[in-house]
Amino acid sequence: MSAQRRRLATYLLAVVAVMIGYTLLYQWGMAVYEGESRTFVESLTIVVETFTTTGYGEDAGLWTSTPLQLLVIAMQITGVGVFFLTLPLFVAPWINQRLETSVPTAVEGYHDHVVLCELTARGEALLEELAPREVAHVIVEPDREKAATLREQGLTVVHGDPESTSTLRGACVADADTVVADAADEQNAAIALSTREVSDDVRLTAFAEDPDMADYLRYAGADEVFSPRQILGEALANEVTTSVSMALGDTVEIGADLEVVELPVQAGSDIDGVALAESGIRERTGVNVIGLWRAGEFVSTPSPSITLDEDTILLVAGSESQLSSLKRLTLAGERRRARGTVVVAGHGEVGSTATEALAASSMEAVVIDRTDGPSVDVVGDATNQETLREAGLASASSLVVALSDDTTAMLTTLVAREVAPDARIVVRTQETESVGKLYRAGADYVLALATVGGRMIASTVLDEEIMAPEKRIELVRTAAPGLAGQTLAGADIRAKTGCSVIAVERDDELITDLGPSFTLEQSDQLVVAGTDEAIIDFDRLAS
Repeated sequence: MSAQRRRLATYLLAVVAVMIGYTLLYQWGMAVYEGESRTFVESLTIVVETFTTTGYGEDAGLWTSTPLQLLVIAMQITGVGVFFLTLPLFVAPWINQRLETSVPTAVEGYHDHVVLCELTARGEALLEELAPREVAHVIVEPDREKAATLREQGLTVVHGDPESTSTLRGACVADADTVVADAADEQNAAIALSTREVSDDVRLTAFAEDPDMADYLRYAGADEVFSPRQILGEALANEVTTSVSMALGDTVEIGADLEVVELPVQAGSDIDGVALAESGIRERTGVNVIGLWRAGEFVSTPSPSITLDEDTILLVAGSESQLSSLKRLTLAGERRRARGTVVVAGHGEVGSTATEALAASSMEAVVIDRTDGPSVDVVGDATNQETLREAGLASASSLVVALSDDTTAMLTTLVAREVAPDARIVVRTQETESVGKLYRAGADYVLALATVGGRMIASTVLDEEIMAPEKRIELVRTAAPGLAGQTLAGADIRAKTGCSVIAVERDDELITDLGPSFTLEQSDQLVVAGTDEAIIDFDRLAS
């Protein structure tokens, strides 16, 4: 019996005892002071009428003695007190509980599903990947109110402590495909240990905000441990170095002679202000343009008449020598010579990783942070113009905004754009919803931590191999049985989905020369590039 039910039972017994006591007193008082004989039931009726304030029957005019009148007054006060005490303590909570959304503590019949131990923004990014692929999920949420909200949103939720083996059993962990530990690092270690008590076979992935915790999470039983902040910091630093040097940066190697990379078009470069068709990129370099970014929007099938400018980032595929040739066309002459200083705002995990990556590329970094430290050059608020000027932003080539709060990152971007109109601003954001706002604030490149984390999990859960989770588009190697026997022209993949087929792997051979008449086979593995939505559409088409 729950504590609330025990309290209710005790309270009801006390009320019954008081009513019986008043009944006996009333029966005795009527006989002694008023000379009227009353049965127990008749006396009980008077007590009930008094307690419920519904009336007093025929006895109301017979109370002439002071002792009996005082007894009736006491019964009236007790009755009112019982009523007002019952309502807030028992009736109101009971009604509220019935009105609340019911959240189960266990589910049944789930197999090969994904169990998310607490739901964060990166978990939401994963769910967006799972939903169109019809992969079932169960969310374990310790907060009842949040669990009820998630359930109202149509998500499958189990309310309970994710560190408890009974809760994990209630989420059918023993029959799950993957368990994702996405709480605080210490909690994730406890979740890993509890998961291994329930099942030795289920795939267990965990996040480590502190990279030093990764080994301990593996000791606890995690098969894979992700530290997305490190990858995010490296990606931001790479975006800076590739914008001011001839280095290609962090390319994604598809095969021995095929790589994919994002190349920003610099103001004053050879192709700045030139239409795509007139740029001669394919003819001059041999590179295949997969698509391009403009103000955060990806264009998978750019029109030949679209003008390339400093707001354009090309997504291209080719050999290393071909990509190097295109790189020369995207850089302005002064950019090829001057690397410049990079200002890094924020020295947390992302900022410190970005600073280390810049140092490895022999680029000078000036670090701003609110808290002083060995690697902090300027102590201050990055949203303050004077702080940015003190850090030398006005003459810097780039700014890396690595602040953990999205609102502060937006304000910093706005202020920085005023201080240094020509600087390249790359920004990390916590939530995907902030990406568009940051581009409107003046950012040149934005990468969401939630997207990186979600894709990391997706790469372990889905059969697709997501080759670059830190990229703003997905690069996926996947089967396409639904397209077997069709030519690329007949399948019309780009028009139907927005995806580009970069290469086809067949019999351990990577085929990159894909003409319109190339025919797909059942066993082919396609290397596909596109946005999240485009990849989902491709999955539907190819399955």
